Amino acid sequence: MAKFLKIGFFFLLGIALIWWSLHQIPAEEWTKFTLALKQSKLWIVFPVFIILGLSHFLRALRWRLIMEPLGYQPSIANTYLAVLIGYLANLAIPRLGEVLKCTLLAKYEHVPAEKIVGTIVAERAFDVISLGIVFLLALGLQFNVIEAGWNQLKSQTSAPVIDANEGNWKMYLLVGIGMVLIALFFILRKRIPTIVASIKKIIRGIWEGVMSATKLKQHNLFFVYSFGIWFLYLLATYVGLHATAGTESSFATAISCLAYASIGMILTPGGIGAYAYFMAKVLELNGVDYTLGLANGTLQWFSQFLIVIVLGGISLIILPIINKKAK
Repeated sequence: MAKFLKIGFFFLLGIALIWWSLHQIPAEEWTKFTLALKQSKLWIVFPVFIILGLSHFLRALRWRLIMEPLGYQPSIANTYLAVLIGYLANLAIPRLGEVLKCTLLAKYEHVPAEKIVGTIVAERAFDVISLGIVFLLALGLQFNVIEAGWNQLKSQTSAPVIDANEGNWKMYLLVGIGMVLIALFFILRKRIPTIVASIKKIIRGIWEGVMSATKLKQHNLFFVYSFGIWFLYLLATYVGLHATAGTESSFATAISCLAYASIGMILTPGGIGAYAYFMAKVLELNGVDYTLGLANGTLQWFSQFLIVIVLGGISLIILPIINKKAK
């Protein structure tokens, strides 16, 4: 139930951001928004498709590098297809794809899922560092834009007014959780040693997977793959800015767009609503009309959504077929 509520909350947040973004467009600007989409260069979706498909391939190769110190070398095909299916699953339930691609490799490559979950943790930690570097580049190239965007973000996410009765509800909730935990203890007390042993095994496996990142055999190649992944993200954003008239921009603007759009991808499932909104605000701060920026952000988000649906759907069909033949 908690997971369901969490998923529902972020999905509704995405819908709310779409509604909010579209309502930022004055009534007289609607024609401009729809016209920008109608006159967009849809053929640009194809180079973006190839660029992002290649970035996902590099991500699969980098993941294999992290698994090497653990003694596992899954096939490139299985790893790539698992990554694509993971992206597809993330559209439905945030972070589900991270677990799903590990279980897929565990099934088809016979590797312990708990250990490669640890490699995902290590990979995501490096992605956070990479995103931080992107923000530093944006700060260096467009300090005024990043500062203005951050101030707007803070003003729009200011703390809400707290109800006076909220403290009582929190107390009731804590008491309820405590009673449930006590009930579970008495129900499962005979199985506690087994459960503890299983938890220890999972934690040990995850920790071993995380530490594998410190024992890489090919450090230089790992950094080459990481640079390539984020450079391709930047290139796709830059090319995508040329899809609508009036939004063509420099690499510096594309870096700022990538930085904030990445936050949008984290906030809502698949970046729904948030991606286009942040793109529009960054472009607006760079002198592009908000309506045109929102049209471009919407088109870029839809292109990425389409890529994941197509490649992930194909992977879902191909993965069991090629492994059946191999067996």
